Amino acid sequence: MSDSEPDEELLELLRKSLGINGGKTNKVPDTKVLKDAEYIYDHSIDVALDTHGTKAAASTIWQLIQDKEYSFKTWSEHSLHPKSKDESTVNFIFLMDLLNFCFWSEQSDHTQRFAVEYQGCRYTGYWSLVAAIHRALEEDILITTPSSWVEDTGYSDEVWRHVFRSATAEPIPLLDERIRCIREAGRILAADFEASVLKLISEANHSAATLVNLLVSHLPCFNDTAIFESRPVHFHKRAQIFVADLWACFEDQSFGSFHDMDKITMFADYRIPQVLHSLGCLRYSPSLENQVRSLKEIESGCSWEVQLRGCSIWCVELIRGEIARRHPKTEINAVLIDFFLYDSMKEKELEGTETIPHHRTRSVWY
Repeated sequence: MSDSEPDEELLELLRKSLGINGGKTNKVPDTKVLKDAEYIYDHSIDVALDTHGTKAAASTIWQLIQDKEYSFKTWSEHSLHPKSKDESTVNFIFLMDLLNFCFWSEQSDHTQRFAVEYQGCRYTGYWSLVAAIHRALEEDILITTPSSWVEDTGYSDEVWRHVFRSATAEPIPLLDERIRCIREAGRILAADFEASVLKLISEANHSAATLVNLLVSHLPCFNDTAIFESRPVHFHKRAQIFVADLWACFEDQSFGSFHDMDKITMFADYRIPQVLHSLGCLRYSPSLENQVRSLKEIESGCSWEVQLRGCSIWCVELIRGEIARRHPKTEINAVLIDFFLYDSMKEKELEGTETIPHHRTRSVWY
């Protein structure tokens, strides 16, 4: 910088001290997830997108969504999702998404996998978590109350182990990590948000991106990032799905009303890459495909795993864009596509018609 050029950083500090914004508009909040997904896609060597397959998938997904009349209202049609539209449901969803990670089992026999028995049914995977929360509440263990998460005044580790007891010999994966997430959330909500999830949500002022950023900046257990090609990249799966679940549960009203849901991407987990590969949208390098098909674990944060997650986010964005291009009057976002793809993949799992296994990563991020 020459002597004649102004110091922009100094000018900005001066503007702020005087309450002047220099004619600039307020910056639109952004989670960085989509931008980083594009970067990962541009530099990926083990995961590729098939343009023809992606366009064909967009057509198929759109038609199936129409045929099934699939919408965000479908979320509440799931029998285990909470139905009331009040603070208790907000707390339920927060705890649910705080712990919404890593349910896959190494047991080949489905009957031996971690499962939760609730009201005469046995639930596995994500639904085992939701069932466990309902079961605890019916046992008068009030685990959705944020004050119950604090170590000194809340429930003991033994109570939490009881809450997540299994109907089989296999325990819930990463139980100690789940309890640490619970403790962290209870401590930070008490310190920063008056022990209130509603207080946290209100500070976002109906901005989906702001709520994601609040979660990841205050609670490390939501700060889902990695390093790829010497650069930090953001995924924020559980923070984003908390926003999406609020939006769907409250049907874009009240606590689930957000003016920028288009800022939320799909949720980078192990199911959506699986279904995108099945649809012909994603292709893997021979070494990665062998790792996935051989059911060998892929380390959290490694290049393969980052590519799988980032390329899946970018692929769903391309699918969304293709649907919007073909049907300009429609309103569809990445969240609805993600919900639909996840439900479709679970149906294939039940039918035994999966064409490729999901990748296996032990992680608190998904």
